[in-house]
Amino acid sequence: MRILVLGIGRQGHAALYDLARSPTVSHVIAADSNIAELTRYARQLNTDKIEPIALDVHDRDALTKVMRRVEAVINLLPVFLQPWVTRLAIDNGIHAVDTSYASPEIYSLGEQAAAHSLAILSEFGFDPGIDLVLAGQAARELDEVHEYHSYGTGFPDPEAAKTNPLQYKISWSIPGLLKAYMRDGRIVRDGKIVEIPGREMFAPSNIHTVELTGWGPQEAYVNGDAVHFTDKMGITATIRNAGRYATRWPGHCAFWYTITQLGLLDETPITVGDTQVVPRDIVRTLLEQPQFRYADHERDVAVIRVDMRGLKKGKKRRIVYEMSDLRDLTTGLMGMNRTVGYTASIGAQMILRGDIAKRGLLSPLTDVPFDLFLQELEARGIKVQRYEEDW
Repeated sequence: MRILVLGIGRQGHAALYDLARSPTVSHVIAADSNIAELTRYARQLNTDKIEPIALDVHDRDALTKVMRRVEAVINLLPVFLQPWVTRLAIDNGIHAVDTSYASPEIYSLGEQAAAHSLAILSEFGFDPGIDLVLAGQAARELDEVHEYHSYGTGFPDPEAAKTNPLQYKISWSIPGLLKAYMRDGRIVRDGKIVEIPGREMFAPSNIHTVELTGWGPQEAYVNGDAVHFTDKMGITATIRNAGRYATRWPGHCAFWYTITQLGLLDETPITVGDTQVVPRDIVRTLLEQPQFRYADHERDVAVIRVDMRGLKKGKKRRIVYEMSDLRDLTTGLMGMNRTVGYTASIGAQMILRGDIAKRGLLSPLTDVPFDLFLQELEARGIKVQRYEEDW
């Protein structure tokens, strides 16, 4: 297998680590604008499989030249580049995997990819990604679904959480985090679709407490559009309550609700003296301070919990899938890095091995072999637990 990885940040490090360890992967081209850091990390992996290159992804000719040397691309670049990379992958006859929510442009490319016997596997990281595979399976195990609650979250373990007043540290993109903290959401409440404006996601009426196995009570807040996925699973008609959520240690939501109400996550510039300042940029700069970074000995926690309830053989049943992963202190890879980067790597390898045979635009909800995917996760030390009970 010959695979191209675009964008070697935190999640890219995990993807490269996993690809380097795979016996079926013969060559990996790792492309990033920061060639010095990329080269340093490639040397650290101590393998001749990895070829680090400096690449301007906006340069069509340069990207085309690289794509013609591989069979698949794993795109870990910002989401606005998703359509550009995917279109070019199709033009060059290679499969594409990415970890971002599928944009409208991606849906329009599905038929073109299928016509060329190519697979586009979007939304295949942590959340979206692992959560969708688990949700699709849980829905298939019920005859009729009445409730769907999905939690995808990353937070510092209790010791790491003690070292700053927010009890939170950054294991992924700070701009991505702040954008997510203002993203509109949709849930189903008592059978009715409810729109949650981004500015109100942390309001007391929109949060609840959930017990995560091994971690105790967490505050849960709305994370995106649950209705989009209930539609894709074909369960919206019977759903009474549904939501996709992220969680944090208690107190987080009250703090960020104040921040959003003050306008500190707004992107419209304000005048400060003689200078135009974007409020969100101020918050971003503050979060870049050392107290919000993980020390070498500190661990993050990455958790997926899918709670599906409904009827099974005429009885009310509840099916829960839960995955939990921690930072690997030996490799330094965060739980969030592993669950995003490893998943993308698994997706590319499953396509190239033929484990995923469908072509066109794929969905983790329906097109990823469940048992085989869980085996791949477990081989990497990421375990998924399941339990079922009366509801």
